[in-house]
Amino acid sequence: MKTSNSFYGYSLILALFMLFLVTRSQLTTDFYKTTCPNLLTIVRKVVQNAIKTEMRMAASLIRLHFHDCFVNGCDASILLDLSDGEKFALPNLNSVRGFEVVDNIKSSVENTCSGVVSCADIIAIAARDSVLLSGGPTWKVLLGRRDGLVANQSGANNGLPSPFETLDIIIKKFADVGLNVKDVVSLSGAHTIGLSRCALFSNRLFNFSGTGNPDSTLETNMLSDLQNLCPVNGDGNKTAVLDRNSTDLFDNHYFQNLLNGKGLLGSDQILFSSDEAKTTTQSLVQSYSTNSALFFADFLNSMINMGNISPLTGSNGEIRKNCRVVNS
Repeated sequence: MKTSNSFYGYSLILALFMLFLVTRSQLTTDFYKTTCPNLLTIVRKVVQNAIKTEMRMAASLIRLHFHDCFVNGCDASILLDLSDGEKFALPNLNSVRGFEVVDNIKSSVENTCSGVVSCADIIAIAARDSVLLSGGPTWKVLLGRRDGLVANQSGANNGLPSPFETLDIIIKKFADVGLNVKDVVSLSGAHTIGLSRCALFSNRLFNFSGTGNPDSTLETNMLSDLQNLCPVNGDGNKTAVLDRNSTDLFDNHYFQNLLNGKGLLGSDQILFSSDEAKTTTQSLVQSYSTNSALFFADFLNSMINMGNISPLTGSNGEIRKNCRVVNS
């Protein structure tokens, strides 16, 4: 009996210790309260200046966070300058932007709080500020992530949702990182700002899915404009606005466009027009199109959910001195 009591006592102590470690490793909104109290002000200033210089940068910084979190979790692995890194994966090559802005933020932060703030947390804060400064909602960013030691190019090639994929595949890729259908629709709403290259939607303009005709779900006036912008064998790097008639304002207009066949990417329009959408995403698109408060509330919750994908905490990973390379 004594042995049994000792065993249970030891087990209880071990369980409490493990619970303590888990609790300590959780992200918190005040993680840098004492170690870098001016962090949020520093980040906000750099992001604000970057958006003033180029309005498109707001969308780019949000997308940077998305593409980071979907591969290896939110660990800033996308920032690493490696020939086999995520930067050079097909979904990111000549597409993902904002690296210089992150460099500028990191430099400013290091001048005040050297060796304290992770690049992963900088990306998360910059994404939140980009939403807010574009007219969208704000939220308290959970902090305490650490930076990854490796990048995962194959993970980026295979795990990031593509504008050419069907809705079921996109939903599965979100589910693979712990996100649900509501997250799919609300996070797609980030396309209320920003631009996209012809190469990512020209498949819809002339010979969609081998039919010899354009995508029938694309509104005719928009189709004509896009055909002129992106002719067959034209420059695939030319850009069009993701949210027609509401380019730089973070609002629910993107969803109104979907109801009218004005989604730019195939992965946008299928949220409303595909057969599968009828039982998965269509009702959410309709709700967000008429209720911006609901969209904002769901979007910020989904951003928090995404920011919680497999973060490195505690003694895992590191705090990079330079966001582009692991510490030597």
